[in-house]
Formats: sequence, structure tokens, C-alpha cells
Amino acid sequence: MSTTATQEDGELKAGAIGFLDALVIGLASTSPAYSLAAVIGAITAAVGVYAPGALLASFVPMALIATAFLYLNRVDPDCGTTFSWVTRALGPWIGWLGGWAITMTGVLVIGSLADVGAGFGLRTFGADAAADNAWIRMPLAIGLILLLTWVCVLGTDVSARLQNIMIIAQVVSLLVFAAVAIGRAVTDNAPADLSPIDPSLTWLNPFGGGGAGLTTALLLGVFAYWGWESAVNLSEETTDGNSTPGRAALWSTLVLLVTYVSVAYAVVSFAGTQWLSDNAGEEEFIFSALAEHAMGGWDWVVLASVSTSAIASTQTTIIPASRTGLSMARRHALPHRLAHIHPHHRTPDVSTWTVAAIAIAWYVAIYQISENALFDSLTALALLIAFYYALTGIACAVYHRKHLMESAKNLILIGIGPLVGAALLIWLLVLSVRDMSDPANSYSGVSWLGVGPPLVIGVGIFLVGVVFMFVWRVVDGRFWQERAGLPDPDVVHGLKAAAGDPDGLEG
Repeated sequence: MSTTATQEDGELKAGAIGFLDALVIGLASTSPAYSLAAVIGAITAAVGVYAPGALLASFVPMALIATAFLYLNRVDPDCGTTFSWVTRALGPWIGWLGGWAITMTGVLVIGSLADVGAGFGLRTFGADAAADNAWIRMPLAIGLILLLTWVCVLGTDVSARLQNIMIIAQVVSLLVFAAVAIGRAVTDNAPADLSPIDPSLTWLNPFGGGGAGLTTALLLGVFAYWGWESAVNLSEETTDGNSTPGRAALWSTLVLLVTYVSVAYAVVSFAGTQWLSDNAGEEEFIFSALAEHAMGGWDWVVLASVSTSAIASTQTTIIPASRTGLSMARRHALPHRLAHIHPHHRTPDVSTWTVAAIAIAWYVAIYQISENALFDSLTALALLIAFYYALTGIACAVYHRKHLMESAKNLILIGIGPLVGAALLIWLLVLSVRDMSDPANSYSGVSWLGVGPPLVIGVGIFLVGVVFMFVWRVVDGRFWQERAGLPDPDVVHGLKAAAGDPDGLEG
């Protein structure tokens, strides 16, 4: 381990999972079926038939940042990922904020994912009225969070086995839906209210839909890809933790690219752009309607896919938030109680249950405002995601700065690539702030403090973090004694594995 774990707290269970398990967890964390259902209508409304191209373009910054995760994990396989890496490269103040951003993305999204999982689970069995009843759906969602948190505490290997089952269900469902939809589109066998289009390779051109539409589509695409890095948060629990998690994260982005572009082709080809644009505001319910159109009485297959996707992501989203909390606590950046490791299961039980409790509290509280406010809190994720991904890209180049000129590979993969990815995400961050400042662009459609609710939520959470950081600095200043530095050259060159150095710094 590259960070200090106290004797009374113990260590995480090393070697609990392998490459395939890590890959599955990275995929499940993105919630592919739900993410596609949530964004495909809006992306099509923005760029028309070029939706597959927009998802291809959204992949570029994700791949560049995934490369940064790969190389940073090799020199510092810490379950706190961005928190640890940014601290080592840029210092404790910025590192703390990166860790806060990761933790709070989990808090914002866990309740919403469980809500979708419960709702679509009920719809799978034809209980639409129950799915529309908040007094039925909300308790089920809370129960799901508690159950999945318990599974996370039982062990990473237990979580991985459950995820293996759920990702198979998702992928098979999506492939069946895509095959049927494309088949009916090319044979002109579609309902009268749809306008099927023959697929074309020109749809892969991300610039075909125009600049303004592409910007909106890219913002949505980044949200759809978000979550793959959960595999790296399990570096201390994965076989060959210096390399396996990073490779799993990188491969998960490639699998997502193929899945997203394929399903986008199927949806656009089968439904046509006009129907998708007209129903863009329905979010995940677009899949419900299309599944019924495409598969008739077998539409429950797609409904089950969305439900399974959301439930799987509920569990895997708890992982990065809890591991980041653990990493921060054992370096005294958060209360040390959060660093406790369960003596039998060897998982961060206190941190995991704390994340779940805060997520449930947020879910219940924000729902009291309105269901639309719950969706607004999801929109606010874009700010935090772009922030900590961009920090990671910058940290990769800065931390490896003395090794960038050693080869063209180093210059491109750990220097230019991550910096370009960070620049693209910062650009999207600025655009997000601009769009969120207009209340009309929010789900609620109302003004909070003169701007849209998502901007208030995103900025508010960031400011709460800044206040808490300064307060904790006064309470316990040990973390702020850490200094930025450089990795061990032998680790960078692959002559030895990163381990044992409590500071992880050289020079």
C-alpha cells in the first residue's frame, strides 16, 4: 500500500478480485442501460442522426483521462485515486477538494439510481401504478440502498459476483433490443408513429449536427461515460493492484464506446429523429416506449435491463465514495473513524455505511422539494465530474513531469494526452456553468438565487466542502503537512512496484 494504514484499523482484503471482476465493476458503475436511456433522446434532439458520432466524440476525453488513471495507478495504487494523486502532484489543498468531489458525486446519485431501479423493477412486472406512487417507490429505493450497502460491506468479492450476474443481464438485454430494433428498421417493419431510417456510417461524424448541438451532446455524453474509474478505487483489493485496475478502467471505456454507439445506431434507426426529439424530455422512459414498439410483449426485457443497470450502479457507486473516504481518513484529511476496516470482511464498513446514510438523507430531503429537484441534483453531477477528472489529467502530467521527455510514448500518454483531456473537460465545465445559470435549462424550470437549481446545488456542495476543509484543517492539521513531490523513478520505469512508502514521494 502507498498510504499509511494503522494497525488497529487493519488493511483491505488484497487480491479479492481479478481483472474481469474489476472490468465488470467499472462497466456496471456507468449504468450503461440507464445512462443510454437517460441521454439518447436529448442527444438526438441536439444533433439528430449524428447521436452515435456525439457519443464517439464524448469518448475522447474519457479515454485520455482513463490513460491518466492507468499511469497514476502504477505509481500510486491507492484506493483514494484522484484524492491521493492530486495531493502528491499539486498539494493537500487541491487534493482534498478532489476527494470531496468524488465522495459527493456518490451522495448525489445513489438515491436517484435506486429510485430508477425500484421504479423500473415494478414496471417490469406490470406494476406501473405502484411505480408512479412515491410512497411505494421511495421505501423500496431506500431498502435497496441499505441492502446493497450491506453487500458492499460483506466483501468486494461478494460484490463482484453479484455484478457479474447483473452486467450479463444488462448486456444481453441491450444486444437483444438493438438487434430487434435494427432488424425492424431496415425491413421497414416499424409502427406507424415511428419513422425508421437506414443506418449510415456518416452518423459517426460528430460535427454533422452543428457546433451548438454538439456542445449539448458532449455534456450529456460525458455523464453517460462517467463511473468507469470505480475499478481503480479497488486497486488495493485487486490482484496485481499496480496495473490490473488501470487496465480494467481503460478497457471498460472501450467496451462502453462499442455498446453506446451500437445502441445509439439502433435507437435512431428504429425510431427516427423526430420521434426521439419529441420525446426527449421523457429521459429513461424513452426505452419503455421503444421497447414496447420493438418487442411487443417482450418489452419487459428492456425494462428489466434499465432496472438492473440502475441497481448495479447503485452498488458500484458506493464503492468509489467509500474508498475515497477511507483514503482521506487514514491520512487524517477526514475523521479517523472513517478509516475503520471490518475485522472479518476487511472492507471499509464505517465509511461505506456513512456514505449510504448521507445519500439516503439527501435523496429523501431533495425529493421533498420535488421529483424534478431530484433530477436537477443529477444534472449538478456534471460540474463535480468534470472538476475531478480534469484534476486527474493535470496531476498525471505534473507528477510525471521529469519523465515526459524520456520517450515519445511518455510525452503523449502521460503528458499531452491527459492535459488535452483535462482541457476538454474544463471547457465542458465552463459550458455547464453557462447552461445551468439559465433556470429554463433545469428540470424544475424555476430560479434558485437567480440561476438554475443544478448550478446552486453544484456550487453549494463545492462551497460546503471548502468550509469543511478549513474547519478540519483547524481540528487536525496533520494532512496539510504533506508536500507535493515526485514518484520513485524505479517505479515509473517498471523496475519495481509501488508499495510501502507512506509518503509516496521522492525528491
